[in-house]
Amino acid sequence: MRTVLQFLVICLLWFGPALAATAPNGAAFETKAKQIYMIEASTGTVIIAKDEDVPVSPASLAKLMTMEIVFDALRKGEIQPTTEYAVSEHAWRTGGAPSRTSTMFAALKSRVSVLDLIQGVTVQLANDACIILAEGMTGSEDAFAERMTKRAREIGLPSATFANPTGLPDPRSKISMRELVTLTRHIQSTYPEFFPYYAQAEFEWNKIRQRNRNPLVGANIGVDGFATGFAEGEGYSIVATVNRDGKRLFLAMGGLANEKERLEEARRILDWGISNFQTKRIFADGEVIGAASVYGGEQSKVDLVARAPVDVFVPINNPERLAARIVYRWPLKAPVENGFQAGTLRVFSGERLLRELPLYTAAAVGQGTLVSRATDAVLELMFFWL
Repeated sequence: MRTVLQFLVICLLWFGPALAATAPNGAAFETKAKQIYMIEASTGTVIIAKDEDVPVSPASLAKLMTMEIVFDALRKGEIQPTTEYAVSEHAWRTGGAPSRTSTMFAALKSRVSVLDLIQGVTVQLANDACIILAEGMTGSEDAFAERMTKRAREIGLPSATFANPTGLPDPRSKISMRELVTLTRHIQSTYPEFFPYYAQAEFEWNKIRQRNRNPLVGANIGVDGFATGFAEGEGYSIVATVNRDGKRLFLAMGGLANEKERLEEARRILDWGISNFQTKRIFADGEVIGAASVYGGEQSKVDLVARAPVDVFVPINNPERLAARIVYRWPLKAPVENGFQAGTLRVFSGERLLRELPLYTAAAVGQGTLVSRATDAVLELMFFWL
């Protein structure tokens, strides 16, 4: 039996941005970033987006995925904070003092604890720490990179690929701004015991005191993570999260010309998102949002609800109309269980998708009589002929 996607359009008596990248004064919000993606955490509302799915080199932002692997291993008991790994000559030469790259200066042939290595990566973005962890946990950078890519799929990164744990140049390494936001949002919510390391102001190792390489952490604007990157030919990038005035935003952007532009642009966009937007509720908890047609049931329709209040993050000024669409496979086949995930609610501002969430049936629908099922079959056949 053929099925089609059914769209139910709901015009909401609510106001939001005409475009997710619209400034409060009504003009298009301009950014120097070549790629950018920013969302509000509690609602998942997209605030600004441009080329957010274009794959780019992660550079040092790959270390976010490295830390996800380490945090996950700690959570599962695979390793302990006190576990120590040896500093190989490869780790020392490729990411240590001789490399002239970001390093925690771990001494050749010494042993370093996982806890110290975590601080080396989260605070200093240390390449030697990443390689030491990779070799200690899986035996080699290549094996660890395979684990990174596999884990990326598990946590919802559809195309991110990693060739090494450091982000040092390799054409195989790719990730998008949307995936970086998904990754950092996952780290912040899944590992609350480890997330605070990203806000640590400094880290001392081998009697060398090193400051956090994320300049926004010390800018006193509420940023409490994450990291920066640079890739030859692609420019400067940053991923940051800000928690201020009861709001948390996640930002990823790339393609900036230099460190100064990266800092100024990130700060400007985060301030704009915090200062000019507010959370508004469009559907209450348990409120019926729409209905789906049921084929062969004792009733022809079933109400659909979300499992939580539906909020969006909208501009305080510059009101424009929002729209919502319910998308589901038409028709649902009876019997239908209560609480069955039947469709998706998509909230739009103009052409821009702001957020998307599942909808569930509010009641069970039993199978109808033989006559009603035959009638539904005829109606469905007529629908496709028409």
